Amino acid sequence: MSPDEVKQLIEAGIPGCEATVNGDGSHFDAVVVSPDFEGLSPVKKQQMVYATVTDKITSGELHALTIKAYTPDEWEKARELQISS
Repeated sequence: MSPDEVKQLIEAGIPGCEATVNGDGSHFDAVVVSPDFEGLSPVKKQQMVYATVTDKITSGELHALTIKAYTPDEWEKARELQISS
């Protein structure tokens, strides 16, 4: 799988989200920003993202996915912290 394919799966499964995916074909890192994450625990956010790629994980096409999931407000704050450090 390519990072673009993983990105497309996530964005199709969580309409309105923005996903950034990097990886090497089987191990991927995803940053997903969605207003749908509002009020959810970090675990629930990750479960939402995993649900979009479960078939690919089960089939072995996708071996590992590391997820960072944010609401738009959380993402803005995280970006500010990264810029200022």
